[in-house]
Amino acid sequence: MDSEEMIESELEIDDDEGQHLYEHFRIEVDRGQEPLRIDKFLTEHMPHATRNRIQQAADAGFIHVGGHPVKNNYKVRAGDVITLMLNRPHYDTTIEPEELPLDVVYEDDQLMVVNKPAGLVVHPGVGNFHGTLVNAIAWHLRHLPSYDPNDPGVGLVHRIDKDTSGLLVVAKTPEAKTALGKQFFNHDTHRAYNALVWGHFTDDEGRIEGNIGRDPRDRQRMAVFPPDSDVGKPAVTHWRVLERFGYTTLVECRLETGRTHQIRAHMRHIGHPLFCDERYGGTEILRGERSSAYKAFIHNCFQLCPRQVLHARTLGFVHPATGRQMDFSSQWPPDMAAVIDKWRNYFRNLETTR
Repeated sequence: MDSEEMIESELEIDDDEGQHLYEHFRIEVDRGQEPLRIDKFLTEHMPHATRNRIQQAADAGFIHVGGHPVKNNYKVRAGDVITLMLNRPHYDTTIEPEELPLDVVYEDDQLMVVNKPAGLVVHPGVGNFHGTLVNAIAWHLRHLPSYDPNDPGVGLVHRIDKDTSGLLVVAKTPEAKTALGKQFFNHDTHRAYNALVWGHFTDDEGRIEGNIGRDPRDRQRMAVFPPDSDVGKPAVTHWRVLERFGYTTLVECRLETGRTHQIRAHMRHIGHPLFCDERYGGTEILRGERSSAYKAFIHNCFQLCPRQVLHARTLGFVHPATGRQMDFSSQWPPDMAAVIDKWRNYFRNLETTR
């Protein structure tokens, strides 16, 4: 979770009267400050928090001046001490090594490639301050003097969602992270995901282009906006069909960009949410029959793989020290393999009865 997500998560307000409040942010207004609404002032001084979130915090009584809550229309003055007081402690986000299972696919003195299981959070954040992938990496590299897990100049170069499985590259040195980061920024890496999505595709391949930004109706979900709009960040996904199962399709997705929830948001945008992706509508029965037997089949599929069926299958990049092309591939995890095999058998039986 990046700093913007951290602060936005902290500002998800749960207004319970009588709770002890904890200081999360403090600022003293400079001399010479002209009177200015406090929500606007804090928007300028808390760059990773939106004005809407700040207004919600003030409405809940969590924005204080001189130790007392104020409303959004309060105008700050020189010398005011403004604090953000939330109803939970301010957690220490220092990354500590933790002895956790880690599937290392490749390792040398510059980098390593790991295969992340579904269900494992990549980076500590609100609600997940321990037991993450970076804690496991810190333990694995605990004897490497040059590796500081709290130094943003080393470590994970990119991320995948908690319930997505697959390959990630970790830089052990600042030089490696800079070089790999440039490759990701310039779209010179090769990344392919396998996904099971709802629906039938007439075409064998296609391209999705659309800006991705926070869904204004659900801040935990991303939405797709027109490419020529000023909302969100540009994103492009290329897909091709690997196998058809009648009511679902196994596809490969290749990314030109690496936006948050890119594949999940893009596939939902074109009417093909990922199978069992609760946040994007994939836990509804979107295609198929009305029979009780079919409903039971879908329910069994959801139990086999109770998360979005998405796996970072391949990863390719140029080694930052040797200049050699490095390409890696990982097998589907058991839950994904099981649900795909179940759909394959279902489709075969469906074809034979027609």
